[in-house]
Amino acid sequence: MPDVLVAGHRLEVQIHPPPDPGRPSIVFLHEGLGSARQWKDFPARLAALTGCGFLAYSRWGYGGSDARPRPWPADFLEPEAGAVLPALLEATGITRPVLFGHSDGATIALMYAAAVPDGVRGVISEAAHVMLEEIGLQGITGARDRFLHGDLRARLRSQHGDHVEDTVLGWTENWLRPEHRGWDIRPRLRAIRCPVLVVQGRSDDFGTLAQVDAIAGHLGAQGAPTGSARSRLGVHQAASLGSWRESEARSQKGPLTMVRSKKPEGPTDDCQK
Repeated sequence: MPDVLVAGHRLEVQIHPPPDPGRPSIVFLHEGLGSARQWKDFPARLAALTGCGFLAYSRWGYGGSDARPRPWPADFLEPEAGAVLPALLEATGITRPVLFGHSDGATIALMYAAAVPDGVRGVISEAAHVMLEEIGLQGITGARDRFLHGDLRARLRSQHGDHVEDTVLGWTENWLRPEHRGWDIRPRLRAIRCPVLVVQGRSDDFGTLAQVDAIAGHLGAQGAPTGSARSRLGVHQAASLGSWRESEARSQKGPLTMVRSKKPEGPTDDCQK
C-alpha cells in the first residue's frame, strides 16, 4: 500500500479513484483494533458495485502506518475527526465522500459529519459508539485479557507488526480509564445533515441497540426536519456485520442511495426501523 504524510505521521493508504471523475469516493474507517488491511477486498467490491472510488487507510498507530507509543491521549478520537481526516481528504483530493466506518471508525465518521455538515455526502455507520456502555467496557477488558494471556497478540501481529503492543494496549488502556466513563458525543449529532445508515449487529460484544436509539434520537435534531439527516435515517439490524457486508444487495444499497441522489427523500427501503 502507498503512504501519505498527514499531520506529521506516515499513514498507510489504499486508494482507487472513481472511474468517472464526477463520481464520489467511499472512505473506509476501520475499527478500534483494525487497519486498512482488515477490510480485505470489501472496499474494491463495493466501489465496483456502486461506480465509486475508494480510500481505505490505517490511522496513526495502526497497521502499516507509523507506530504510536503509549500512552495515548484520552481524546485520541477527536483529532482523527477534527484534523487527520480533513487533511487526508485534502491530500488525496477527495471532496464530499461517503464515509463508511466500523466501530471507532464509525464514531469518527459521525464526529466528522457533525463538524463539517456540508462536507459529507452520507455516512454508513457500522457499530458506532456514541456513549460508553457497560458491555463495551466488558468487551474491551476481554480484548486486553486475550491479548495478554491468549491468542489475540499472535492474531493481530499480522496486521500491526512490531508495534502491536502499543496498538492494543494503547487502545484498551485508554478506553478503560475511569475518566472515560462519562464519554458521550450524542449532543453533537444534532449538527449532522447528511443521510445516515446505521448498522448494528445483534450479537455485538461492544455495544447494544441502545447505540442505534441514541443516534436516531439525536441525529439532525438542531436543524429543520425537512431535508435533515433525521428524515433520511436508515437502520439495519443484522445478525452480524459480516453477514451484512457479504450480502451485496444490502451493503451496496446505502452507498447507492447516497451517490445517486443529492437530496434523498427518505431512508433506504431495505432497512428495519
